Formats: sequence, structure tokens, C-alpha cells
Amino acid sequence: MKWYQVDGVEPNGKPFIKKVKVAGKSICLVGYEGKLFALGATCPHAREDLSNGWCKDGKLVCPVHRFSYDLETGKGSPGQNDYVDNYPVKIKGGEVYVGIESFFDKLKQAFK
Repeated sequence: MKWYQVDGVEPNGKPFIKKVKVAGKSICLVGYEGKLFALGATCPHAREDLSNGWCKDGKLVCPVHRFSYDLETGKGSPGQNDYVDNYPVKIKGGEVYVGIESFFDKLKQAFK
């Protein structure tokens, strides 16, 4: 896994939702209840930008059809049968980093 620094984000504990580009991927970075989360920024249902949504009950809610995704896992709410990718986040030296697995990292895990 490779860690990428995310510019323009201050980990200050305040709630926020911001779309960022990391390793060519659009990622929705979310500050919620003092924690940071990183999810894919596109709703798989309506292809809408999830960074225009909001958080409720530990989920990121799509602004169009109100589909929601768990901040921890990216899993869609019951009955949706969908998900968004989720990425690990860490703070080091006051900077925010998002971890992205390469195709080869995923392939190695599949054969463990």
C-alpha cells in the first residue's frame, strides 16, 4: 500500500466533507465525530458526487436519491446491495494521508 499526502485538509476535529484527488482517484474525505474517513466520491446508484451529500448516523448520504454508505466500510445501507470503496486514513506530523492499494497489492492478498 502506498500512502499519499492530502493537501488542504487540517485534521482539527471539525466536521467536513471534501472531494480530493489521490493517485488519480476521486475520493470523498469526511471528518465526522472527530474521526477521518475516505470513501469513493461517486455514488454507484446515481453516479452523483457524494461530496455534495451529508453525514447522518455514521453514514454518508447521497444528495440525489438519499442512498447511504457506512463511513467505516463503504457498505450500502440494507436493501441497497451496493458499496463505495473505502480507504485507510492516517495523520502523521499534522498532515493527512490516504492509503491506496495497487492492483498488485490486491492480487497478493487474493492468493494468501
